[in-house]
Amino acid sequence: MGGRFLGVLLVVALAVVAGVGVAVWRGHVDVPLLSGCTTELDGLTVDLSVEQAENAALIAAVGVQRGLPARAVSIALATAYQESKIRNIDYGDRDSLGLFQQRPSQGWGTEAQIMDARYAIDAFYDALEQVDGYEEMRITEAAQRVQRSGFPEAYEDHAEDARALASVLTGYSPGGRFSCSVGSPDTSQPAGLTTLLRDAYGGLEVTADGTGLRVAVPEGEAGQRLGWSVAQFAVAHSAAYGVAGVDHAGRQWRAGADSRDGWTDATGADRVGAAAVVIRMD
Repeated sequence: MGGRFLGVLLVVALAVVAGVGVAVWRGHVDVPLLSGCTTELDGLTVDLSVEQAENAALIAAVGVQRGLPARAVSIALATAYQESKIRNIDYGDRDSLGLFQQRPSQGWGTEAQIMDARYAIDAFYDALEQVDGYEEMRITEAAQRVQRSGFPEAYEDHAEDARALASVLTGYSPGGRFSCSVGSPDTSQPAGLTTLLRDAYGGLEVTADGTGLRVAVPEGEAGQRLGWSVAQFAVAHSAAYGVAGVDHAGRQWRAGADSRDGWTDATGADRVGAAAVVIRMD
């Protein structure tokens, strides 16, 4: 009796699964949208949570603002991977805190300062720039010169992912190689995003209208890199600030179900050229 009952349950369960599968295939059931972000470069895929993506994009943006090479951003990202998994945590070994597990007792700043991600990133880059020849060093060696960790080789475990993220998020590898899957925004915060963009990149020309924000991008190779860095920064922060879409250089990203497709080619009236990043907030 028990075996027959279990057999019936199994048949029913399989029928339910099959029915749901057919309904999904026919478009009658919405598949839940799982939030997360992905970078793809040269066959390597790097998956991040939304929180990690926000912090990684900020690390890259500050590097761009400071005029640092992508190598510096790679070192910073590998360090943040090892120390905090690119999360701004308020705990750690002894008095270590934040993205880079910096310690107030070692002169990195106050607890409040270190927990300010922007302050912590600048503090890391300040120290890195004091390392002679860091651009030619292995990533783990340069990171260790700054961090003085008890595990000096640990940063190299994250070097490959860090290089891919740095290249894409700084715009050196253009075309929309970084994307996030996020739900449709309930509310938008254009003023807050404007402030964040200007603070992260410095000197950006950001204008607002009734539908969102427009960021002007200068001509030339540096402008191309800046445009893609800003565009993907907006995608990384889309969940927090209610971004509905981002358009740049003939490509577009949309929140909601369309975000599963990542960046796609834009056509017609929706096509935005390379001279601007359009951030849609409606």
